[in-house]
Amino acid sequence: MAKPELLAPAGNLAKLKCAFRFGADAVYVGGKAFSLRAFADNFTDEELAEGISYAHARGKKVYVAANIFARNGDLSALAEHFRTLEGLGADAVLVSDLGALSVCREAAPALPVHISTQANVTNARAAAVFAALGASRVVLARELSLGEIARIHAENPVLELEAFVHGAMCISYSGRCYLSDYLDGRPANRGACVQACRRAYRIRSEGKDGWCDLEEDGRGTYVMNSKDLNMSAHLSELAAAGVCSFKIEGRMKSEYYLATVVNAYRRILDGGWSEQLAAETECAAHRAYTTAYAFGENHDTVLSDGSQEEGTCTFIAVVKDYREGRVFVEMRNRFRTGDVLEILSPSDAFLKSVRVEEMLDGEGRPCADASFVQGVYSFPCPYPLAEGDILRRRR
Repeated sequence: MAKPELLAPAGNLAKLKCAFRFGADAVYVGGKAFSLRAFADNFTDEELAEGISYAHARGKKVYVAANIFARNGDLSALAEHFRTLEGLGADAVLVSDLGALSVCREAAPALPVHISTQANVTNARAAAVFAALGASRVVLARELSLGEIARIHAENPVLELEAFVHGAMCISYSGRCYLSDYLDGRPANRGACVQACRRAYRIRSEGKDGWCDLEEDGRGTYVMNSKDLNMSAHLSELAAAGVCSFKIEGRMKSEYYLATVVNAYRRILDGGWSEQLAAETECAAHRAYTTAYAFGENHDTVLSDGSQEEGTCTFIAVVKDYREGRVFVEMRNRFRTGDVLEILSPSDAFLKSVRVEEMLDGEGRPCADASFVQGVYSFPCPYPLAEGDILRRRR
């Protein structure tokens, strides 16, 4: 059985390069229109061309999301967008809408089509229909168990199945949400979600003495705030069920988050799960974790206090260069001479530590305190680090 694909989010070109550096086999991105992450930086056509060229030169793939629920007025522009993606050599386009799928097959017949999780594929017959309409892959609904996935695969052995393995989850069924539009006038199904479900809510009950609040504490209750998905300990079970692509959520997340999570999953895929690698998923900010519905019905997926854990490490600096035994870094959080920093890297330097000594600032002057945001600093390092490696500090 072929090793499953590791698929990472890329909200912009820098994140695309970061994802590939830390081990992603493919990324999913959005153009400036038609994507369900309208508030990400997203890609111009020129940036898409650069990103696709960058990926293909490294044997990687780029999938482009065009997964809004289209209106009549979108169809002509969608057709042009699909033709552009076909011409650029995109490896696939993700769609949710049947009309968009039809337009794509007509306008860009050579462009592979993946069906977005927004399409709510929860059974084998639905998967078969999308395959018959020309889709080569289905991104499964997040509500499925391993057993249900296995049945879909058994009845559609040629169809590729993709599943989310890590990241934020939507409280609505496969992301089909109208709450954002209702409360804020920003339609989630057209890419403008404001995550209204993450807010604190209060339930009111009408009794003989009028209305009274029902609440867990003085702040209200986070009845629609979902935990984050983490399937890092169960990748082999997903693969056995027929999943060929493991998808990480997070086109809005930082490069540090992306590097941390992609690096952990890459190493688990290549060498197997371990406690040490499991701990890596704790290093970046996240909500409490859940395996969602992989093992059946689960009533413990809501994060009732609304909190997000800050992570066990602080992002300190990104490596810009290494020469003559010195590492040159761009500061992200303050550090000082004497601090011990840990290395996040796809290389063998991963988890090695370096003590900051003999530090120089960007002008080559001795410096004891790296306090200038995005300032460049250098200090001796025994490990030959590469551009894009990250230094972090344990909390």
